[in-house]
Amino acid sequence: MTTRVTLISPAMNPAVREARFDDGCSLDAAGAARARSAADEVRQAATALVSPAVRCRQTAAALGLHVRDEPALAGLDMGRWRGLTLGEAAAREPEALARWLADPAARPHGGESVHLLCARVGGWLDEAARTSGRLVAVVEPEVVRAATVRVLGAPEDAFWRIDVAPLTATAFTGRAGRWNLAPGTALGRTDGTPTQRPGR
Repeated sequence: MTTRVTLISPAMNPAVREARFDDGCSLDAAGAARARSAADEVRQAATALVSPAVRCRQTAAALGLHVRDEPALAGLDMGRWRGLTLGEAAAREPEALARWLADPAARPHGGESVHLLCARVGGWLDEAARTSGRLVAVVEPEVVRAATVRVLGAPEDAFWRIDVAPLTATAFTGRAGRWNLAPGTALGRTDGTPTQRPGR
């Protein structure tokens, strides 16, 4: 039995451009247009899910996916830092931010730690591995990072060393309790270069 999971990161929005912890803002015009241009690169799977965040729902809609919310794939809860830029968090609570970046178990913002996120996403992957077929989900970049850490068996402090660009598809193929990873493929390129269809 083989399970194929494709995780798609959301298109560009102001929070990403400003290096700001997501506060529920919408896609910007360029991000929405790029997502619409990628619609024919992503085919509907038997199971299509979405992180319950505005930018993920809007990306899924632009891609033409018929999705349902999956709370287990929600982004990292940033507590009182929600909506702040990284620079603002550093200015207000420099020691707390440094601790959070260095220790996966730390949650000085009062939200969720990287460790808890990795455990949550890892549990979801374990459940996904029990079913065969294709699954597509539009999720926050940190969910892709957490899944990558779990699939590779990497230490959780590797979380911050994984870059996930907007509107990329990362594929995970599971069989016999083992996952393989195909790193992110850009969707909706604007230079006319053909893109590989994820999950095919």
